[in-house]
Amino acid sequence: MRARKRFGQHFLHDPAVIGRIIAAIAPRADDALVEIGPGTGALTAALLDLVSRLDAIEIDSDLAAALRRRFAAHGSLHLHEQDALDFDWQALAQDRGRRLRLVGNLPYNISTPLLFALLPHMPVIEDMHFMLQKEVVDRIVAPPGSRTYGRLTVMLAPFVTTVRVFDVGPGAFRPPPRVHSAVVRMQARTGIPAWAALPQYAAVVSAAFGQRRKQLRNSLSSLLEPAQMAACGIDPQARAETLSSDQFGLLAQAAALVVH
Repeated sequence: MRARKRFGQHFLHDPAVIGRIIAAIAPRADDALVEIGPGTGALTAALLDLVSRLDAIEIDSDLAAALRRRFAAHGSLHLHEQDALDFDWQALAQDRGRRLRLVGNLPYNISTPLLFALLPHMPVIEDMHFMLQKEVVDRIVAPPGSRTYGRLTVMLAPFVTTVRVFDVGPGAFRPPPRVHSAVVRMQARTGIPAWAALPQYAAVVSAAFGQRRKQLRNSLSSLLEPAQMAACGIDPQARAETLSSDQFGLLAQAAALVVH
């Protein structure tokens, strides 16, 4: 199959990399595994040997047809031909009777939007193992104060713990991408804080990192007064990259009480 640019397709083919991904996932036979973007089925074939049922989501109709032909005799593959951004995760978890384990070599053009789209569904997700652009993984696992720490890091933090598993070079894909990739493990947290669902949380984080070189008293001036920041125990002269997600949560709760 020829990769399509509009879907950002780069098909994984390296057996060694596939083996390392499988080892990182450590699938159990009864897991509710869901593969996003199976492509030509390289990872799919390995997963089907290990689980009693595999759900796979593929937006490309030609690839979906090829997957059906390839795995026609493998009754454990349940293929969903649709956009993962519009998928009903709640319904699938209810059908499987357990939390979902998501895996996939995600197209670079949808990786960040998909991660944000998955956040409201984290109560029905156990963990996620994704191949992403290395720069995106750098941002996901970045500690406060680092150069790559930013909006993506902080938005994910209340929902998941993150670990970089290993890096992958361009040669593991056909066609090879122009960038390096990495596999990341994201484990769903228990007891997601209520403030993570507040619209003010996303608003505060977005405003703070939208002007990350400015002090909070300036970047958040439309949401909070310096005295309100100080009342949260946060220095109004601090900059966004020095705050933890919990501190952003305090600011979000304060902003939710402000009447404009």
